[in-house]
Amino acid sequence: MARLLLHFSVPLRAFDLELTLPVERTVALVGPSGAGKTSVLRVVAGLLRPARGGISLDGVSWNEMQPEERRVGFVFQDYALFPHMSVRANVAYAGPVGDLLERFRIAHLADARPRELSGGERQRVALARALARKPAVLLLDEPLAALDAHTKAEVRSELHELLRELALPTLLVTHDYEDAASLADEVGVLVDGQLRQLAAPAELVARPADAFVASFTGANLLRGRASRGDLTEIVLESGERVFSTDDGDGEVGVVVYPWEISLSRAHTDDSALNVIRGEIGSLVEVGNRVRVRIGPVTAEVTASSAERLGLAGGGVAYATFKATGTRLVPL
Repeated sequence: MARLLLHFSVPLRAFDLELTLPVERTVALVGPSGAGKTSVLRVVAGLLRPARGGISLDGVSWNEMQPEERRVGFVFQDYALFPHMSVRANVAYAGPVGDLLERFRIAHLADARPRELSGGERQRVALARALARKPAVLLLDEPLAALDAHTKAEVRSELHELLRELALPTLLVTHDYEDAASLADEVGVLVDGQLRQLAAPAELVARPADAFVASFTGANLLRGRASRGDLTEIVLESGERVFSTDDGDGEVGVVVYPWEISLSRAHTDDSALNVIRGEIGSLVEVGNRVRVRIGPVTAEVTASSAERLGLAGGGVAYATFKATGTRLVPL
């Protein structure tokens, strides 16, 4: 299995981008806009020269190679198809077309121009063009950002299968953690040019390194002051007291994921130590689930539960969650 190694520093406008990252299968870099994610791809592709260090593949340095000499397939965020060329010509620009049109189910579009294609079709053309180069490394810049919600789910599944089939060192960047978790074997959180944490998606959720990683993976992040006991007690800024099985002392971030929160209309005694009472705020449908704001936290429940509890009618509800599902991170 090929191994791509990134080890470089490059000055950007607001900070230095410094990264050491081995890539053997699919690694996603996530983070806010301006974190340096696309610059990482540009360094690998040879479009941006680092001040120190560089790129190697299986121990062979790419530092002196020109962009056209690097065995890189690059899918740009807007796909960067040539508007005056047909689908076939766009793919052929990068290399032999072969069976790529059939493979990506775009053979019937061979003579069409990019403006005649849907978002999902344009992405398939861009992927076919990238693979026409017979790359050793695949780079994907926000591969799903240009798609509508319905198309995105379908294309995400297709792309996941393709990446598994190719088994190439693949580096993708996105601001959407759900995309990263669905597509990548490992996810790195990049902030201001620094890698905060690199781990499997499930590990990032189970053990976020800090408050930013936790919030980026979709957690509720509350602030409070912790004191040790048999369980750690945290007094939240909003005044509620909650408990965690994590150790903590002093100012901490309290991390609770929406799917670990149960909702009720009345406070009931159960095994969940932590109870927050609050006004029902926003309700947002996400697929067949509903995200509900209760006071300072957002819970995620099934659509049928939301209807049974009458959450759309507003009023007061109780959010409960267990101490074992309440994680503490440094602020």
